[in-house]
Amino acid sequence: MERLIDLLGDSGALALAGVLVGVLFGVTAQRSHFCLRASTIEVAEGVFGPRLAVWLIAFTSALTLVQGFVGLEWLDVSDARAIASTGSLSGAVIGGLMFGVGMVLARGCASRLLVLASCGNLRAFVAGLILTLVAQAAYTGVLSPARETLAGLWTVAGGGERDLSVILGFTPTTYTLVAMTGLVMAIAFAVRRNVSVTRIVSAAGVGAAVALGWLMTFAIAQSSFEVVPVSSVTFTGPSTDTLMALVAERNVALSFGVGLVPGVAIGAATSALLACEWKVERFSPETPMERYLVGAVLMGFGAMLAGGCAVGAGLSGGSALSLTAWLAVFSMWVGAIGIHRLLMQLPAPQQS
Repeated sequence: MERLIDLLGDSGALALAGVLVGVLFGVTAQRSHFCLRASTIEVAEGVFGPRLAVWLIAFTSALTLVQGFVGLEWLDVSDARAIASTGSLSGAVIGGLMFGVGMVLARGCASRLLVLASCGNLRAFVAGLILTLVAQAAYTGVLSPARETLAGLWTVAGGGERDLSVILGFTPTTYTLVAMTGLVMAIAFAVRRNVSVTRIVSAAGVGAAVALGWLMTFAIAQSSFEVVPVSSVTFTGPSTDTLMALVAERNVALSFGVGLVPGVAIGAATSALLACEWKVERFSPETPMERYLVGAVLMGFGAMLAGGCAVGAGLSGGSALSLTAWLAVFSMWVGAIGIHRLLMQLPAPQQS
């Protein structure tokens, strides 16, 4: 790692790590059809099927690997922003609910939209672009005062008060064994639901990409003389950074996130092309644009308020045992299930 940093510099090494992790995530997410929104819909409809199994495998594999690395002392996530900085419990709840509603309306969370857009889905491309613009407005633009007000309603100090491993008091080995048990049960559940071996392995690969992100950024931080943030896969922040760098800067500042987004796009597109699944999909009367736009707006603001998207909070923050991340992803589940059940009660639109 030190030789790589000497060759590329800190930012270059981080960007390369982002690309490698992104390619792995893009390929495995595309092959497994990993999607939190699809999982919540199955639960909302009382059908515990293959999409839920895929999400559970991805989550438990990420948790198993990350806590395993912590137990082996290969990784320390205590300085990660999801734990070390002041967190917002109100933001996790309100933002998580908004994100959950939004991903149902837009038919995909931030990561799923990126994967679908890379496979030719123009609906996902438009929704992802709106999501990114709203997220930037919520971070530093006209929506930032509203986000700061909501986030400030109920906060929690960084460190032990935000770290579930400290709050619960168990060892990393215990968390690893519990997560491993959950992973075995999730795989058995997937087998009973006739999930193919390819999808099972790919779902585990999604979790492995998250763990690899933590491991690589930590290794770079340990080898660098500069302060390097320890992080993993998340999409809202890196997408805004990438977009703003492309439209507002003459030279793109390299980082893990800036490498991650194109890496995912490359991995997902390549996987879809090799599987002959790449195709252009447009808006239609059955997929109205206004529903996608509303969903994208809710996700963009909600992700910035919650401190992460379905992957950033749900897998990366969750695997690091961040209190606010677990609360955020729980709220995403509640919001998504609630809005889907509400939509099921509405009468179908009349055809003209």
